[in-house]
Amino acid sequence: MKASTKAIRFLEGLKVPTGPMAGNPLKLAAYQKRFIKGAFDDLIRIGVLSVARGNGKSALTGGLAVAELFGVFSDQPRREVLLAAGKRDQAEVCWTYALDLLRSMGDDVMARVKVRYSPKLEIELDGEHKIRAIASDGAGILGTSPTLAILDERASWAEPKGARLETALLTGALKRGGKTLVISTSASTDQHPFSRWLDEDEPTTYRQEHRAPAGRAPDDAFALKEANPGIDAGIAPPLKELQAAARRAKARGGSDLAAFRLLHMNERVNDASNEPLVELDDWFQVESDDLPERNGPLVVGLDLGGSASMSASAFFWPTTGRLEVRGWFPRRPELLDRGQRDGVGDLYVSMEQEGTLRTLGDGTVPVAAWIEAVVDAAEDYPIEAVCFDTFKQSEIQDGLRAANLKARQVLRRFGPFDGGEDAERFRRAVYDRHISTPITYMMRAALADAVCKRDAQLNPCLDKGRSLGRIDAVSAAVLAVGEGSRISGRGPVRKARLIWA
Repeated sequence: MKASTKAIRFLEGLKVPTGPMAGNPLKLAAYQKRFIKGAFDDLIRIGVLSVARGNGKSALTGGLAVAELFGVFSDQPRREVLLAAGKRDQAEVCWTYALDLLRSMGDDVMARVKVRYSPKLEIELDGEHKIRAIASDGAGILGTSPTLAILDERASWAEPKGARLETALLTGALKRGGKTLVISTSASTDQHPFSRWLDEDEPTTYRQEHRAPAGRAPDDAFALKEANPGIDAGIAPPLKELQAAARRAKARGGSDLAAFRLLHMNERVNDASNEPLVELDDWFQVESDDLPERNGPLVVGLDLGGSASMSASAFFWPTTGRLEVRGWFPRRPELLDRGQRDGVGDLYVSMEQEGTLRTLGDGTVPVAAWIEAVVDAAEDYPIEAVCFDTFKQSEIQDGLRAANLKARQVLRRFGPFDGGEDAERFRRAVYDRHISTPITYMMRAALADAVCKRDAQLNPCLDKGRSLGRIDAVSAAVLAVGEGSRISGRGPVRKARLIWA
């Protein structure tokens, strides 16, 4: 019998230890069974699970710890389970749930158990096998060799201590051929180590992520169920309660809405420390199937990416407010494979089908050919100005010369000054409905990730701290709309007249 099958049977043979369902048989949700089957496959060493808060992660962690304690997964002598968390309090939550499960198994089992609360939280079975709770200080656990290590709420661990603890646990588990489970609600950025666990494909790692689709309203029933698979099993907050909380967060906006999307929709958005560039609900108001004409000066914003991120351009006509975006990836890897690696499924394929995303080059997007493709996308409309970040000034200017594009160049810095001004001008254009743009996966997905951070003087700037580059279209749009707004403010250019005295 497979270890996962034995584990599911073992867990569902236990009783709920606390709460209104206490004493009833423990029933696993479908998503929990799926994770156990995937993570405990013989070829898997690391299992990664991402799901919204309140879906029974801590209960699952405690149950798996007890299963390993009793040798359900392996019959190694001196089995050791390490329950790791960023703080002792969080580690204690999982450890306490494991202890409550043991207590629910009856006096005969508890007679075999010794519990220690000091100096460390520890459960010992038969004087040999242990469950220990530890916090993110890797220096104290370098000598351990767990048969099962569980990293709880990895996204909330403070760095660099979190990385040190993670490394110590992984290397310790390798000593005995043990497994490591990484279980958490989503991190706020793609750069976070937990996000990288989900995004980087590796044959000995099982990954399972439950995230709301990009661009959905916070009270969208389908999106909430995608992020909260425990709803139907009765182990997550009821859908109506989540929708009510979503409407409150939407009314308050700002950090409240960002926190709801992070914690309850499992989206990668920054929480209270940062703020969305614009709320998706406000962006929906400027999307239209009936676009104004291409008329007046055309401003193009450019964001040159590398091999992993997207190169993007935005076309903005400030006279009419029409905004269009385009993106380019290199051909290798293919868009579907890249989407799987980036954790967005077939999103890039959908962008290609809607006409906003194209491929160019092999391993990287060649700059000169990209600039020529941007000019072609303008469809012979004369370009008034080209805006780009000074960080890649030399490469872009070489490409502009190679493409013989002689438009006025506007160099900006993605910092709290140039970047802050452009971000505020973009926000005003959205809030005042001075933008009209088609409905696209590209901008909806990019805006779902796009946040502003503020410096000590409260100057905002677009946070480009993303490892997978899905906000490049927004970066280009912010540049184009910012310059377009300045052009509109200056008014029409008048020819100078010479007056002789």
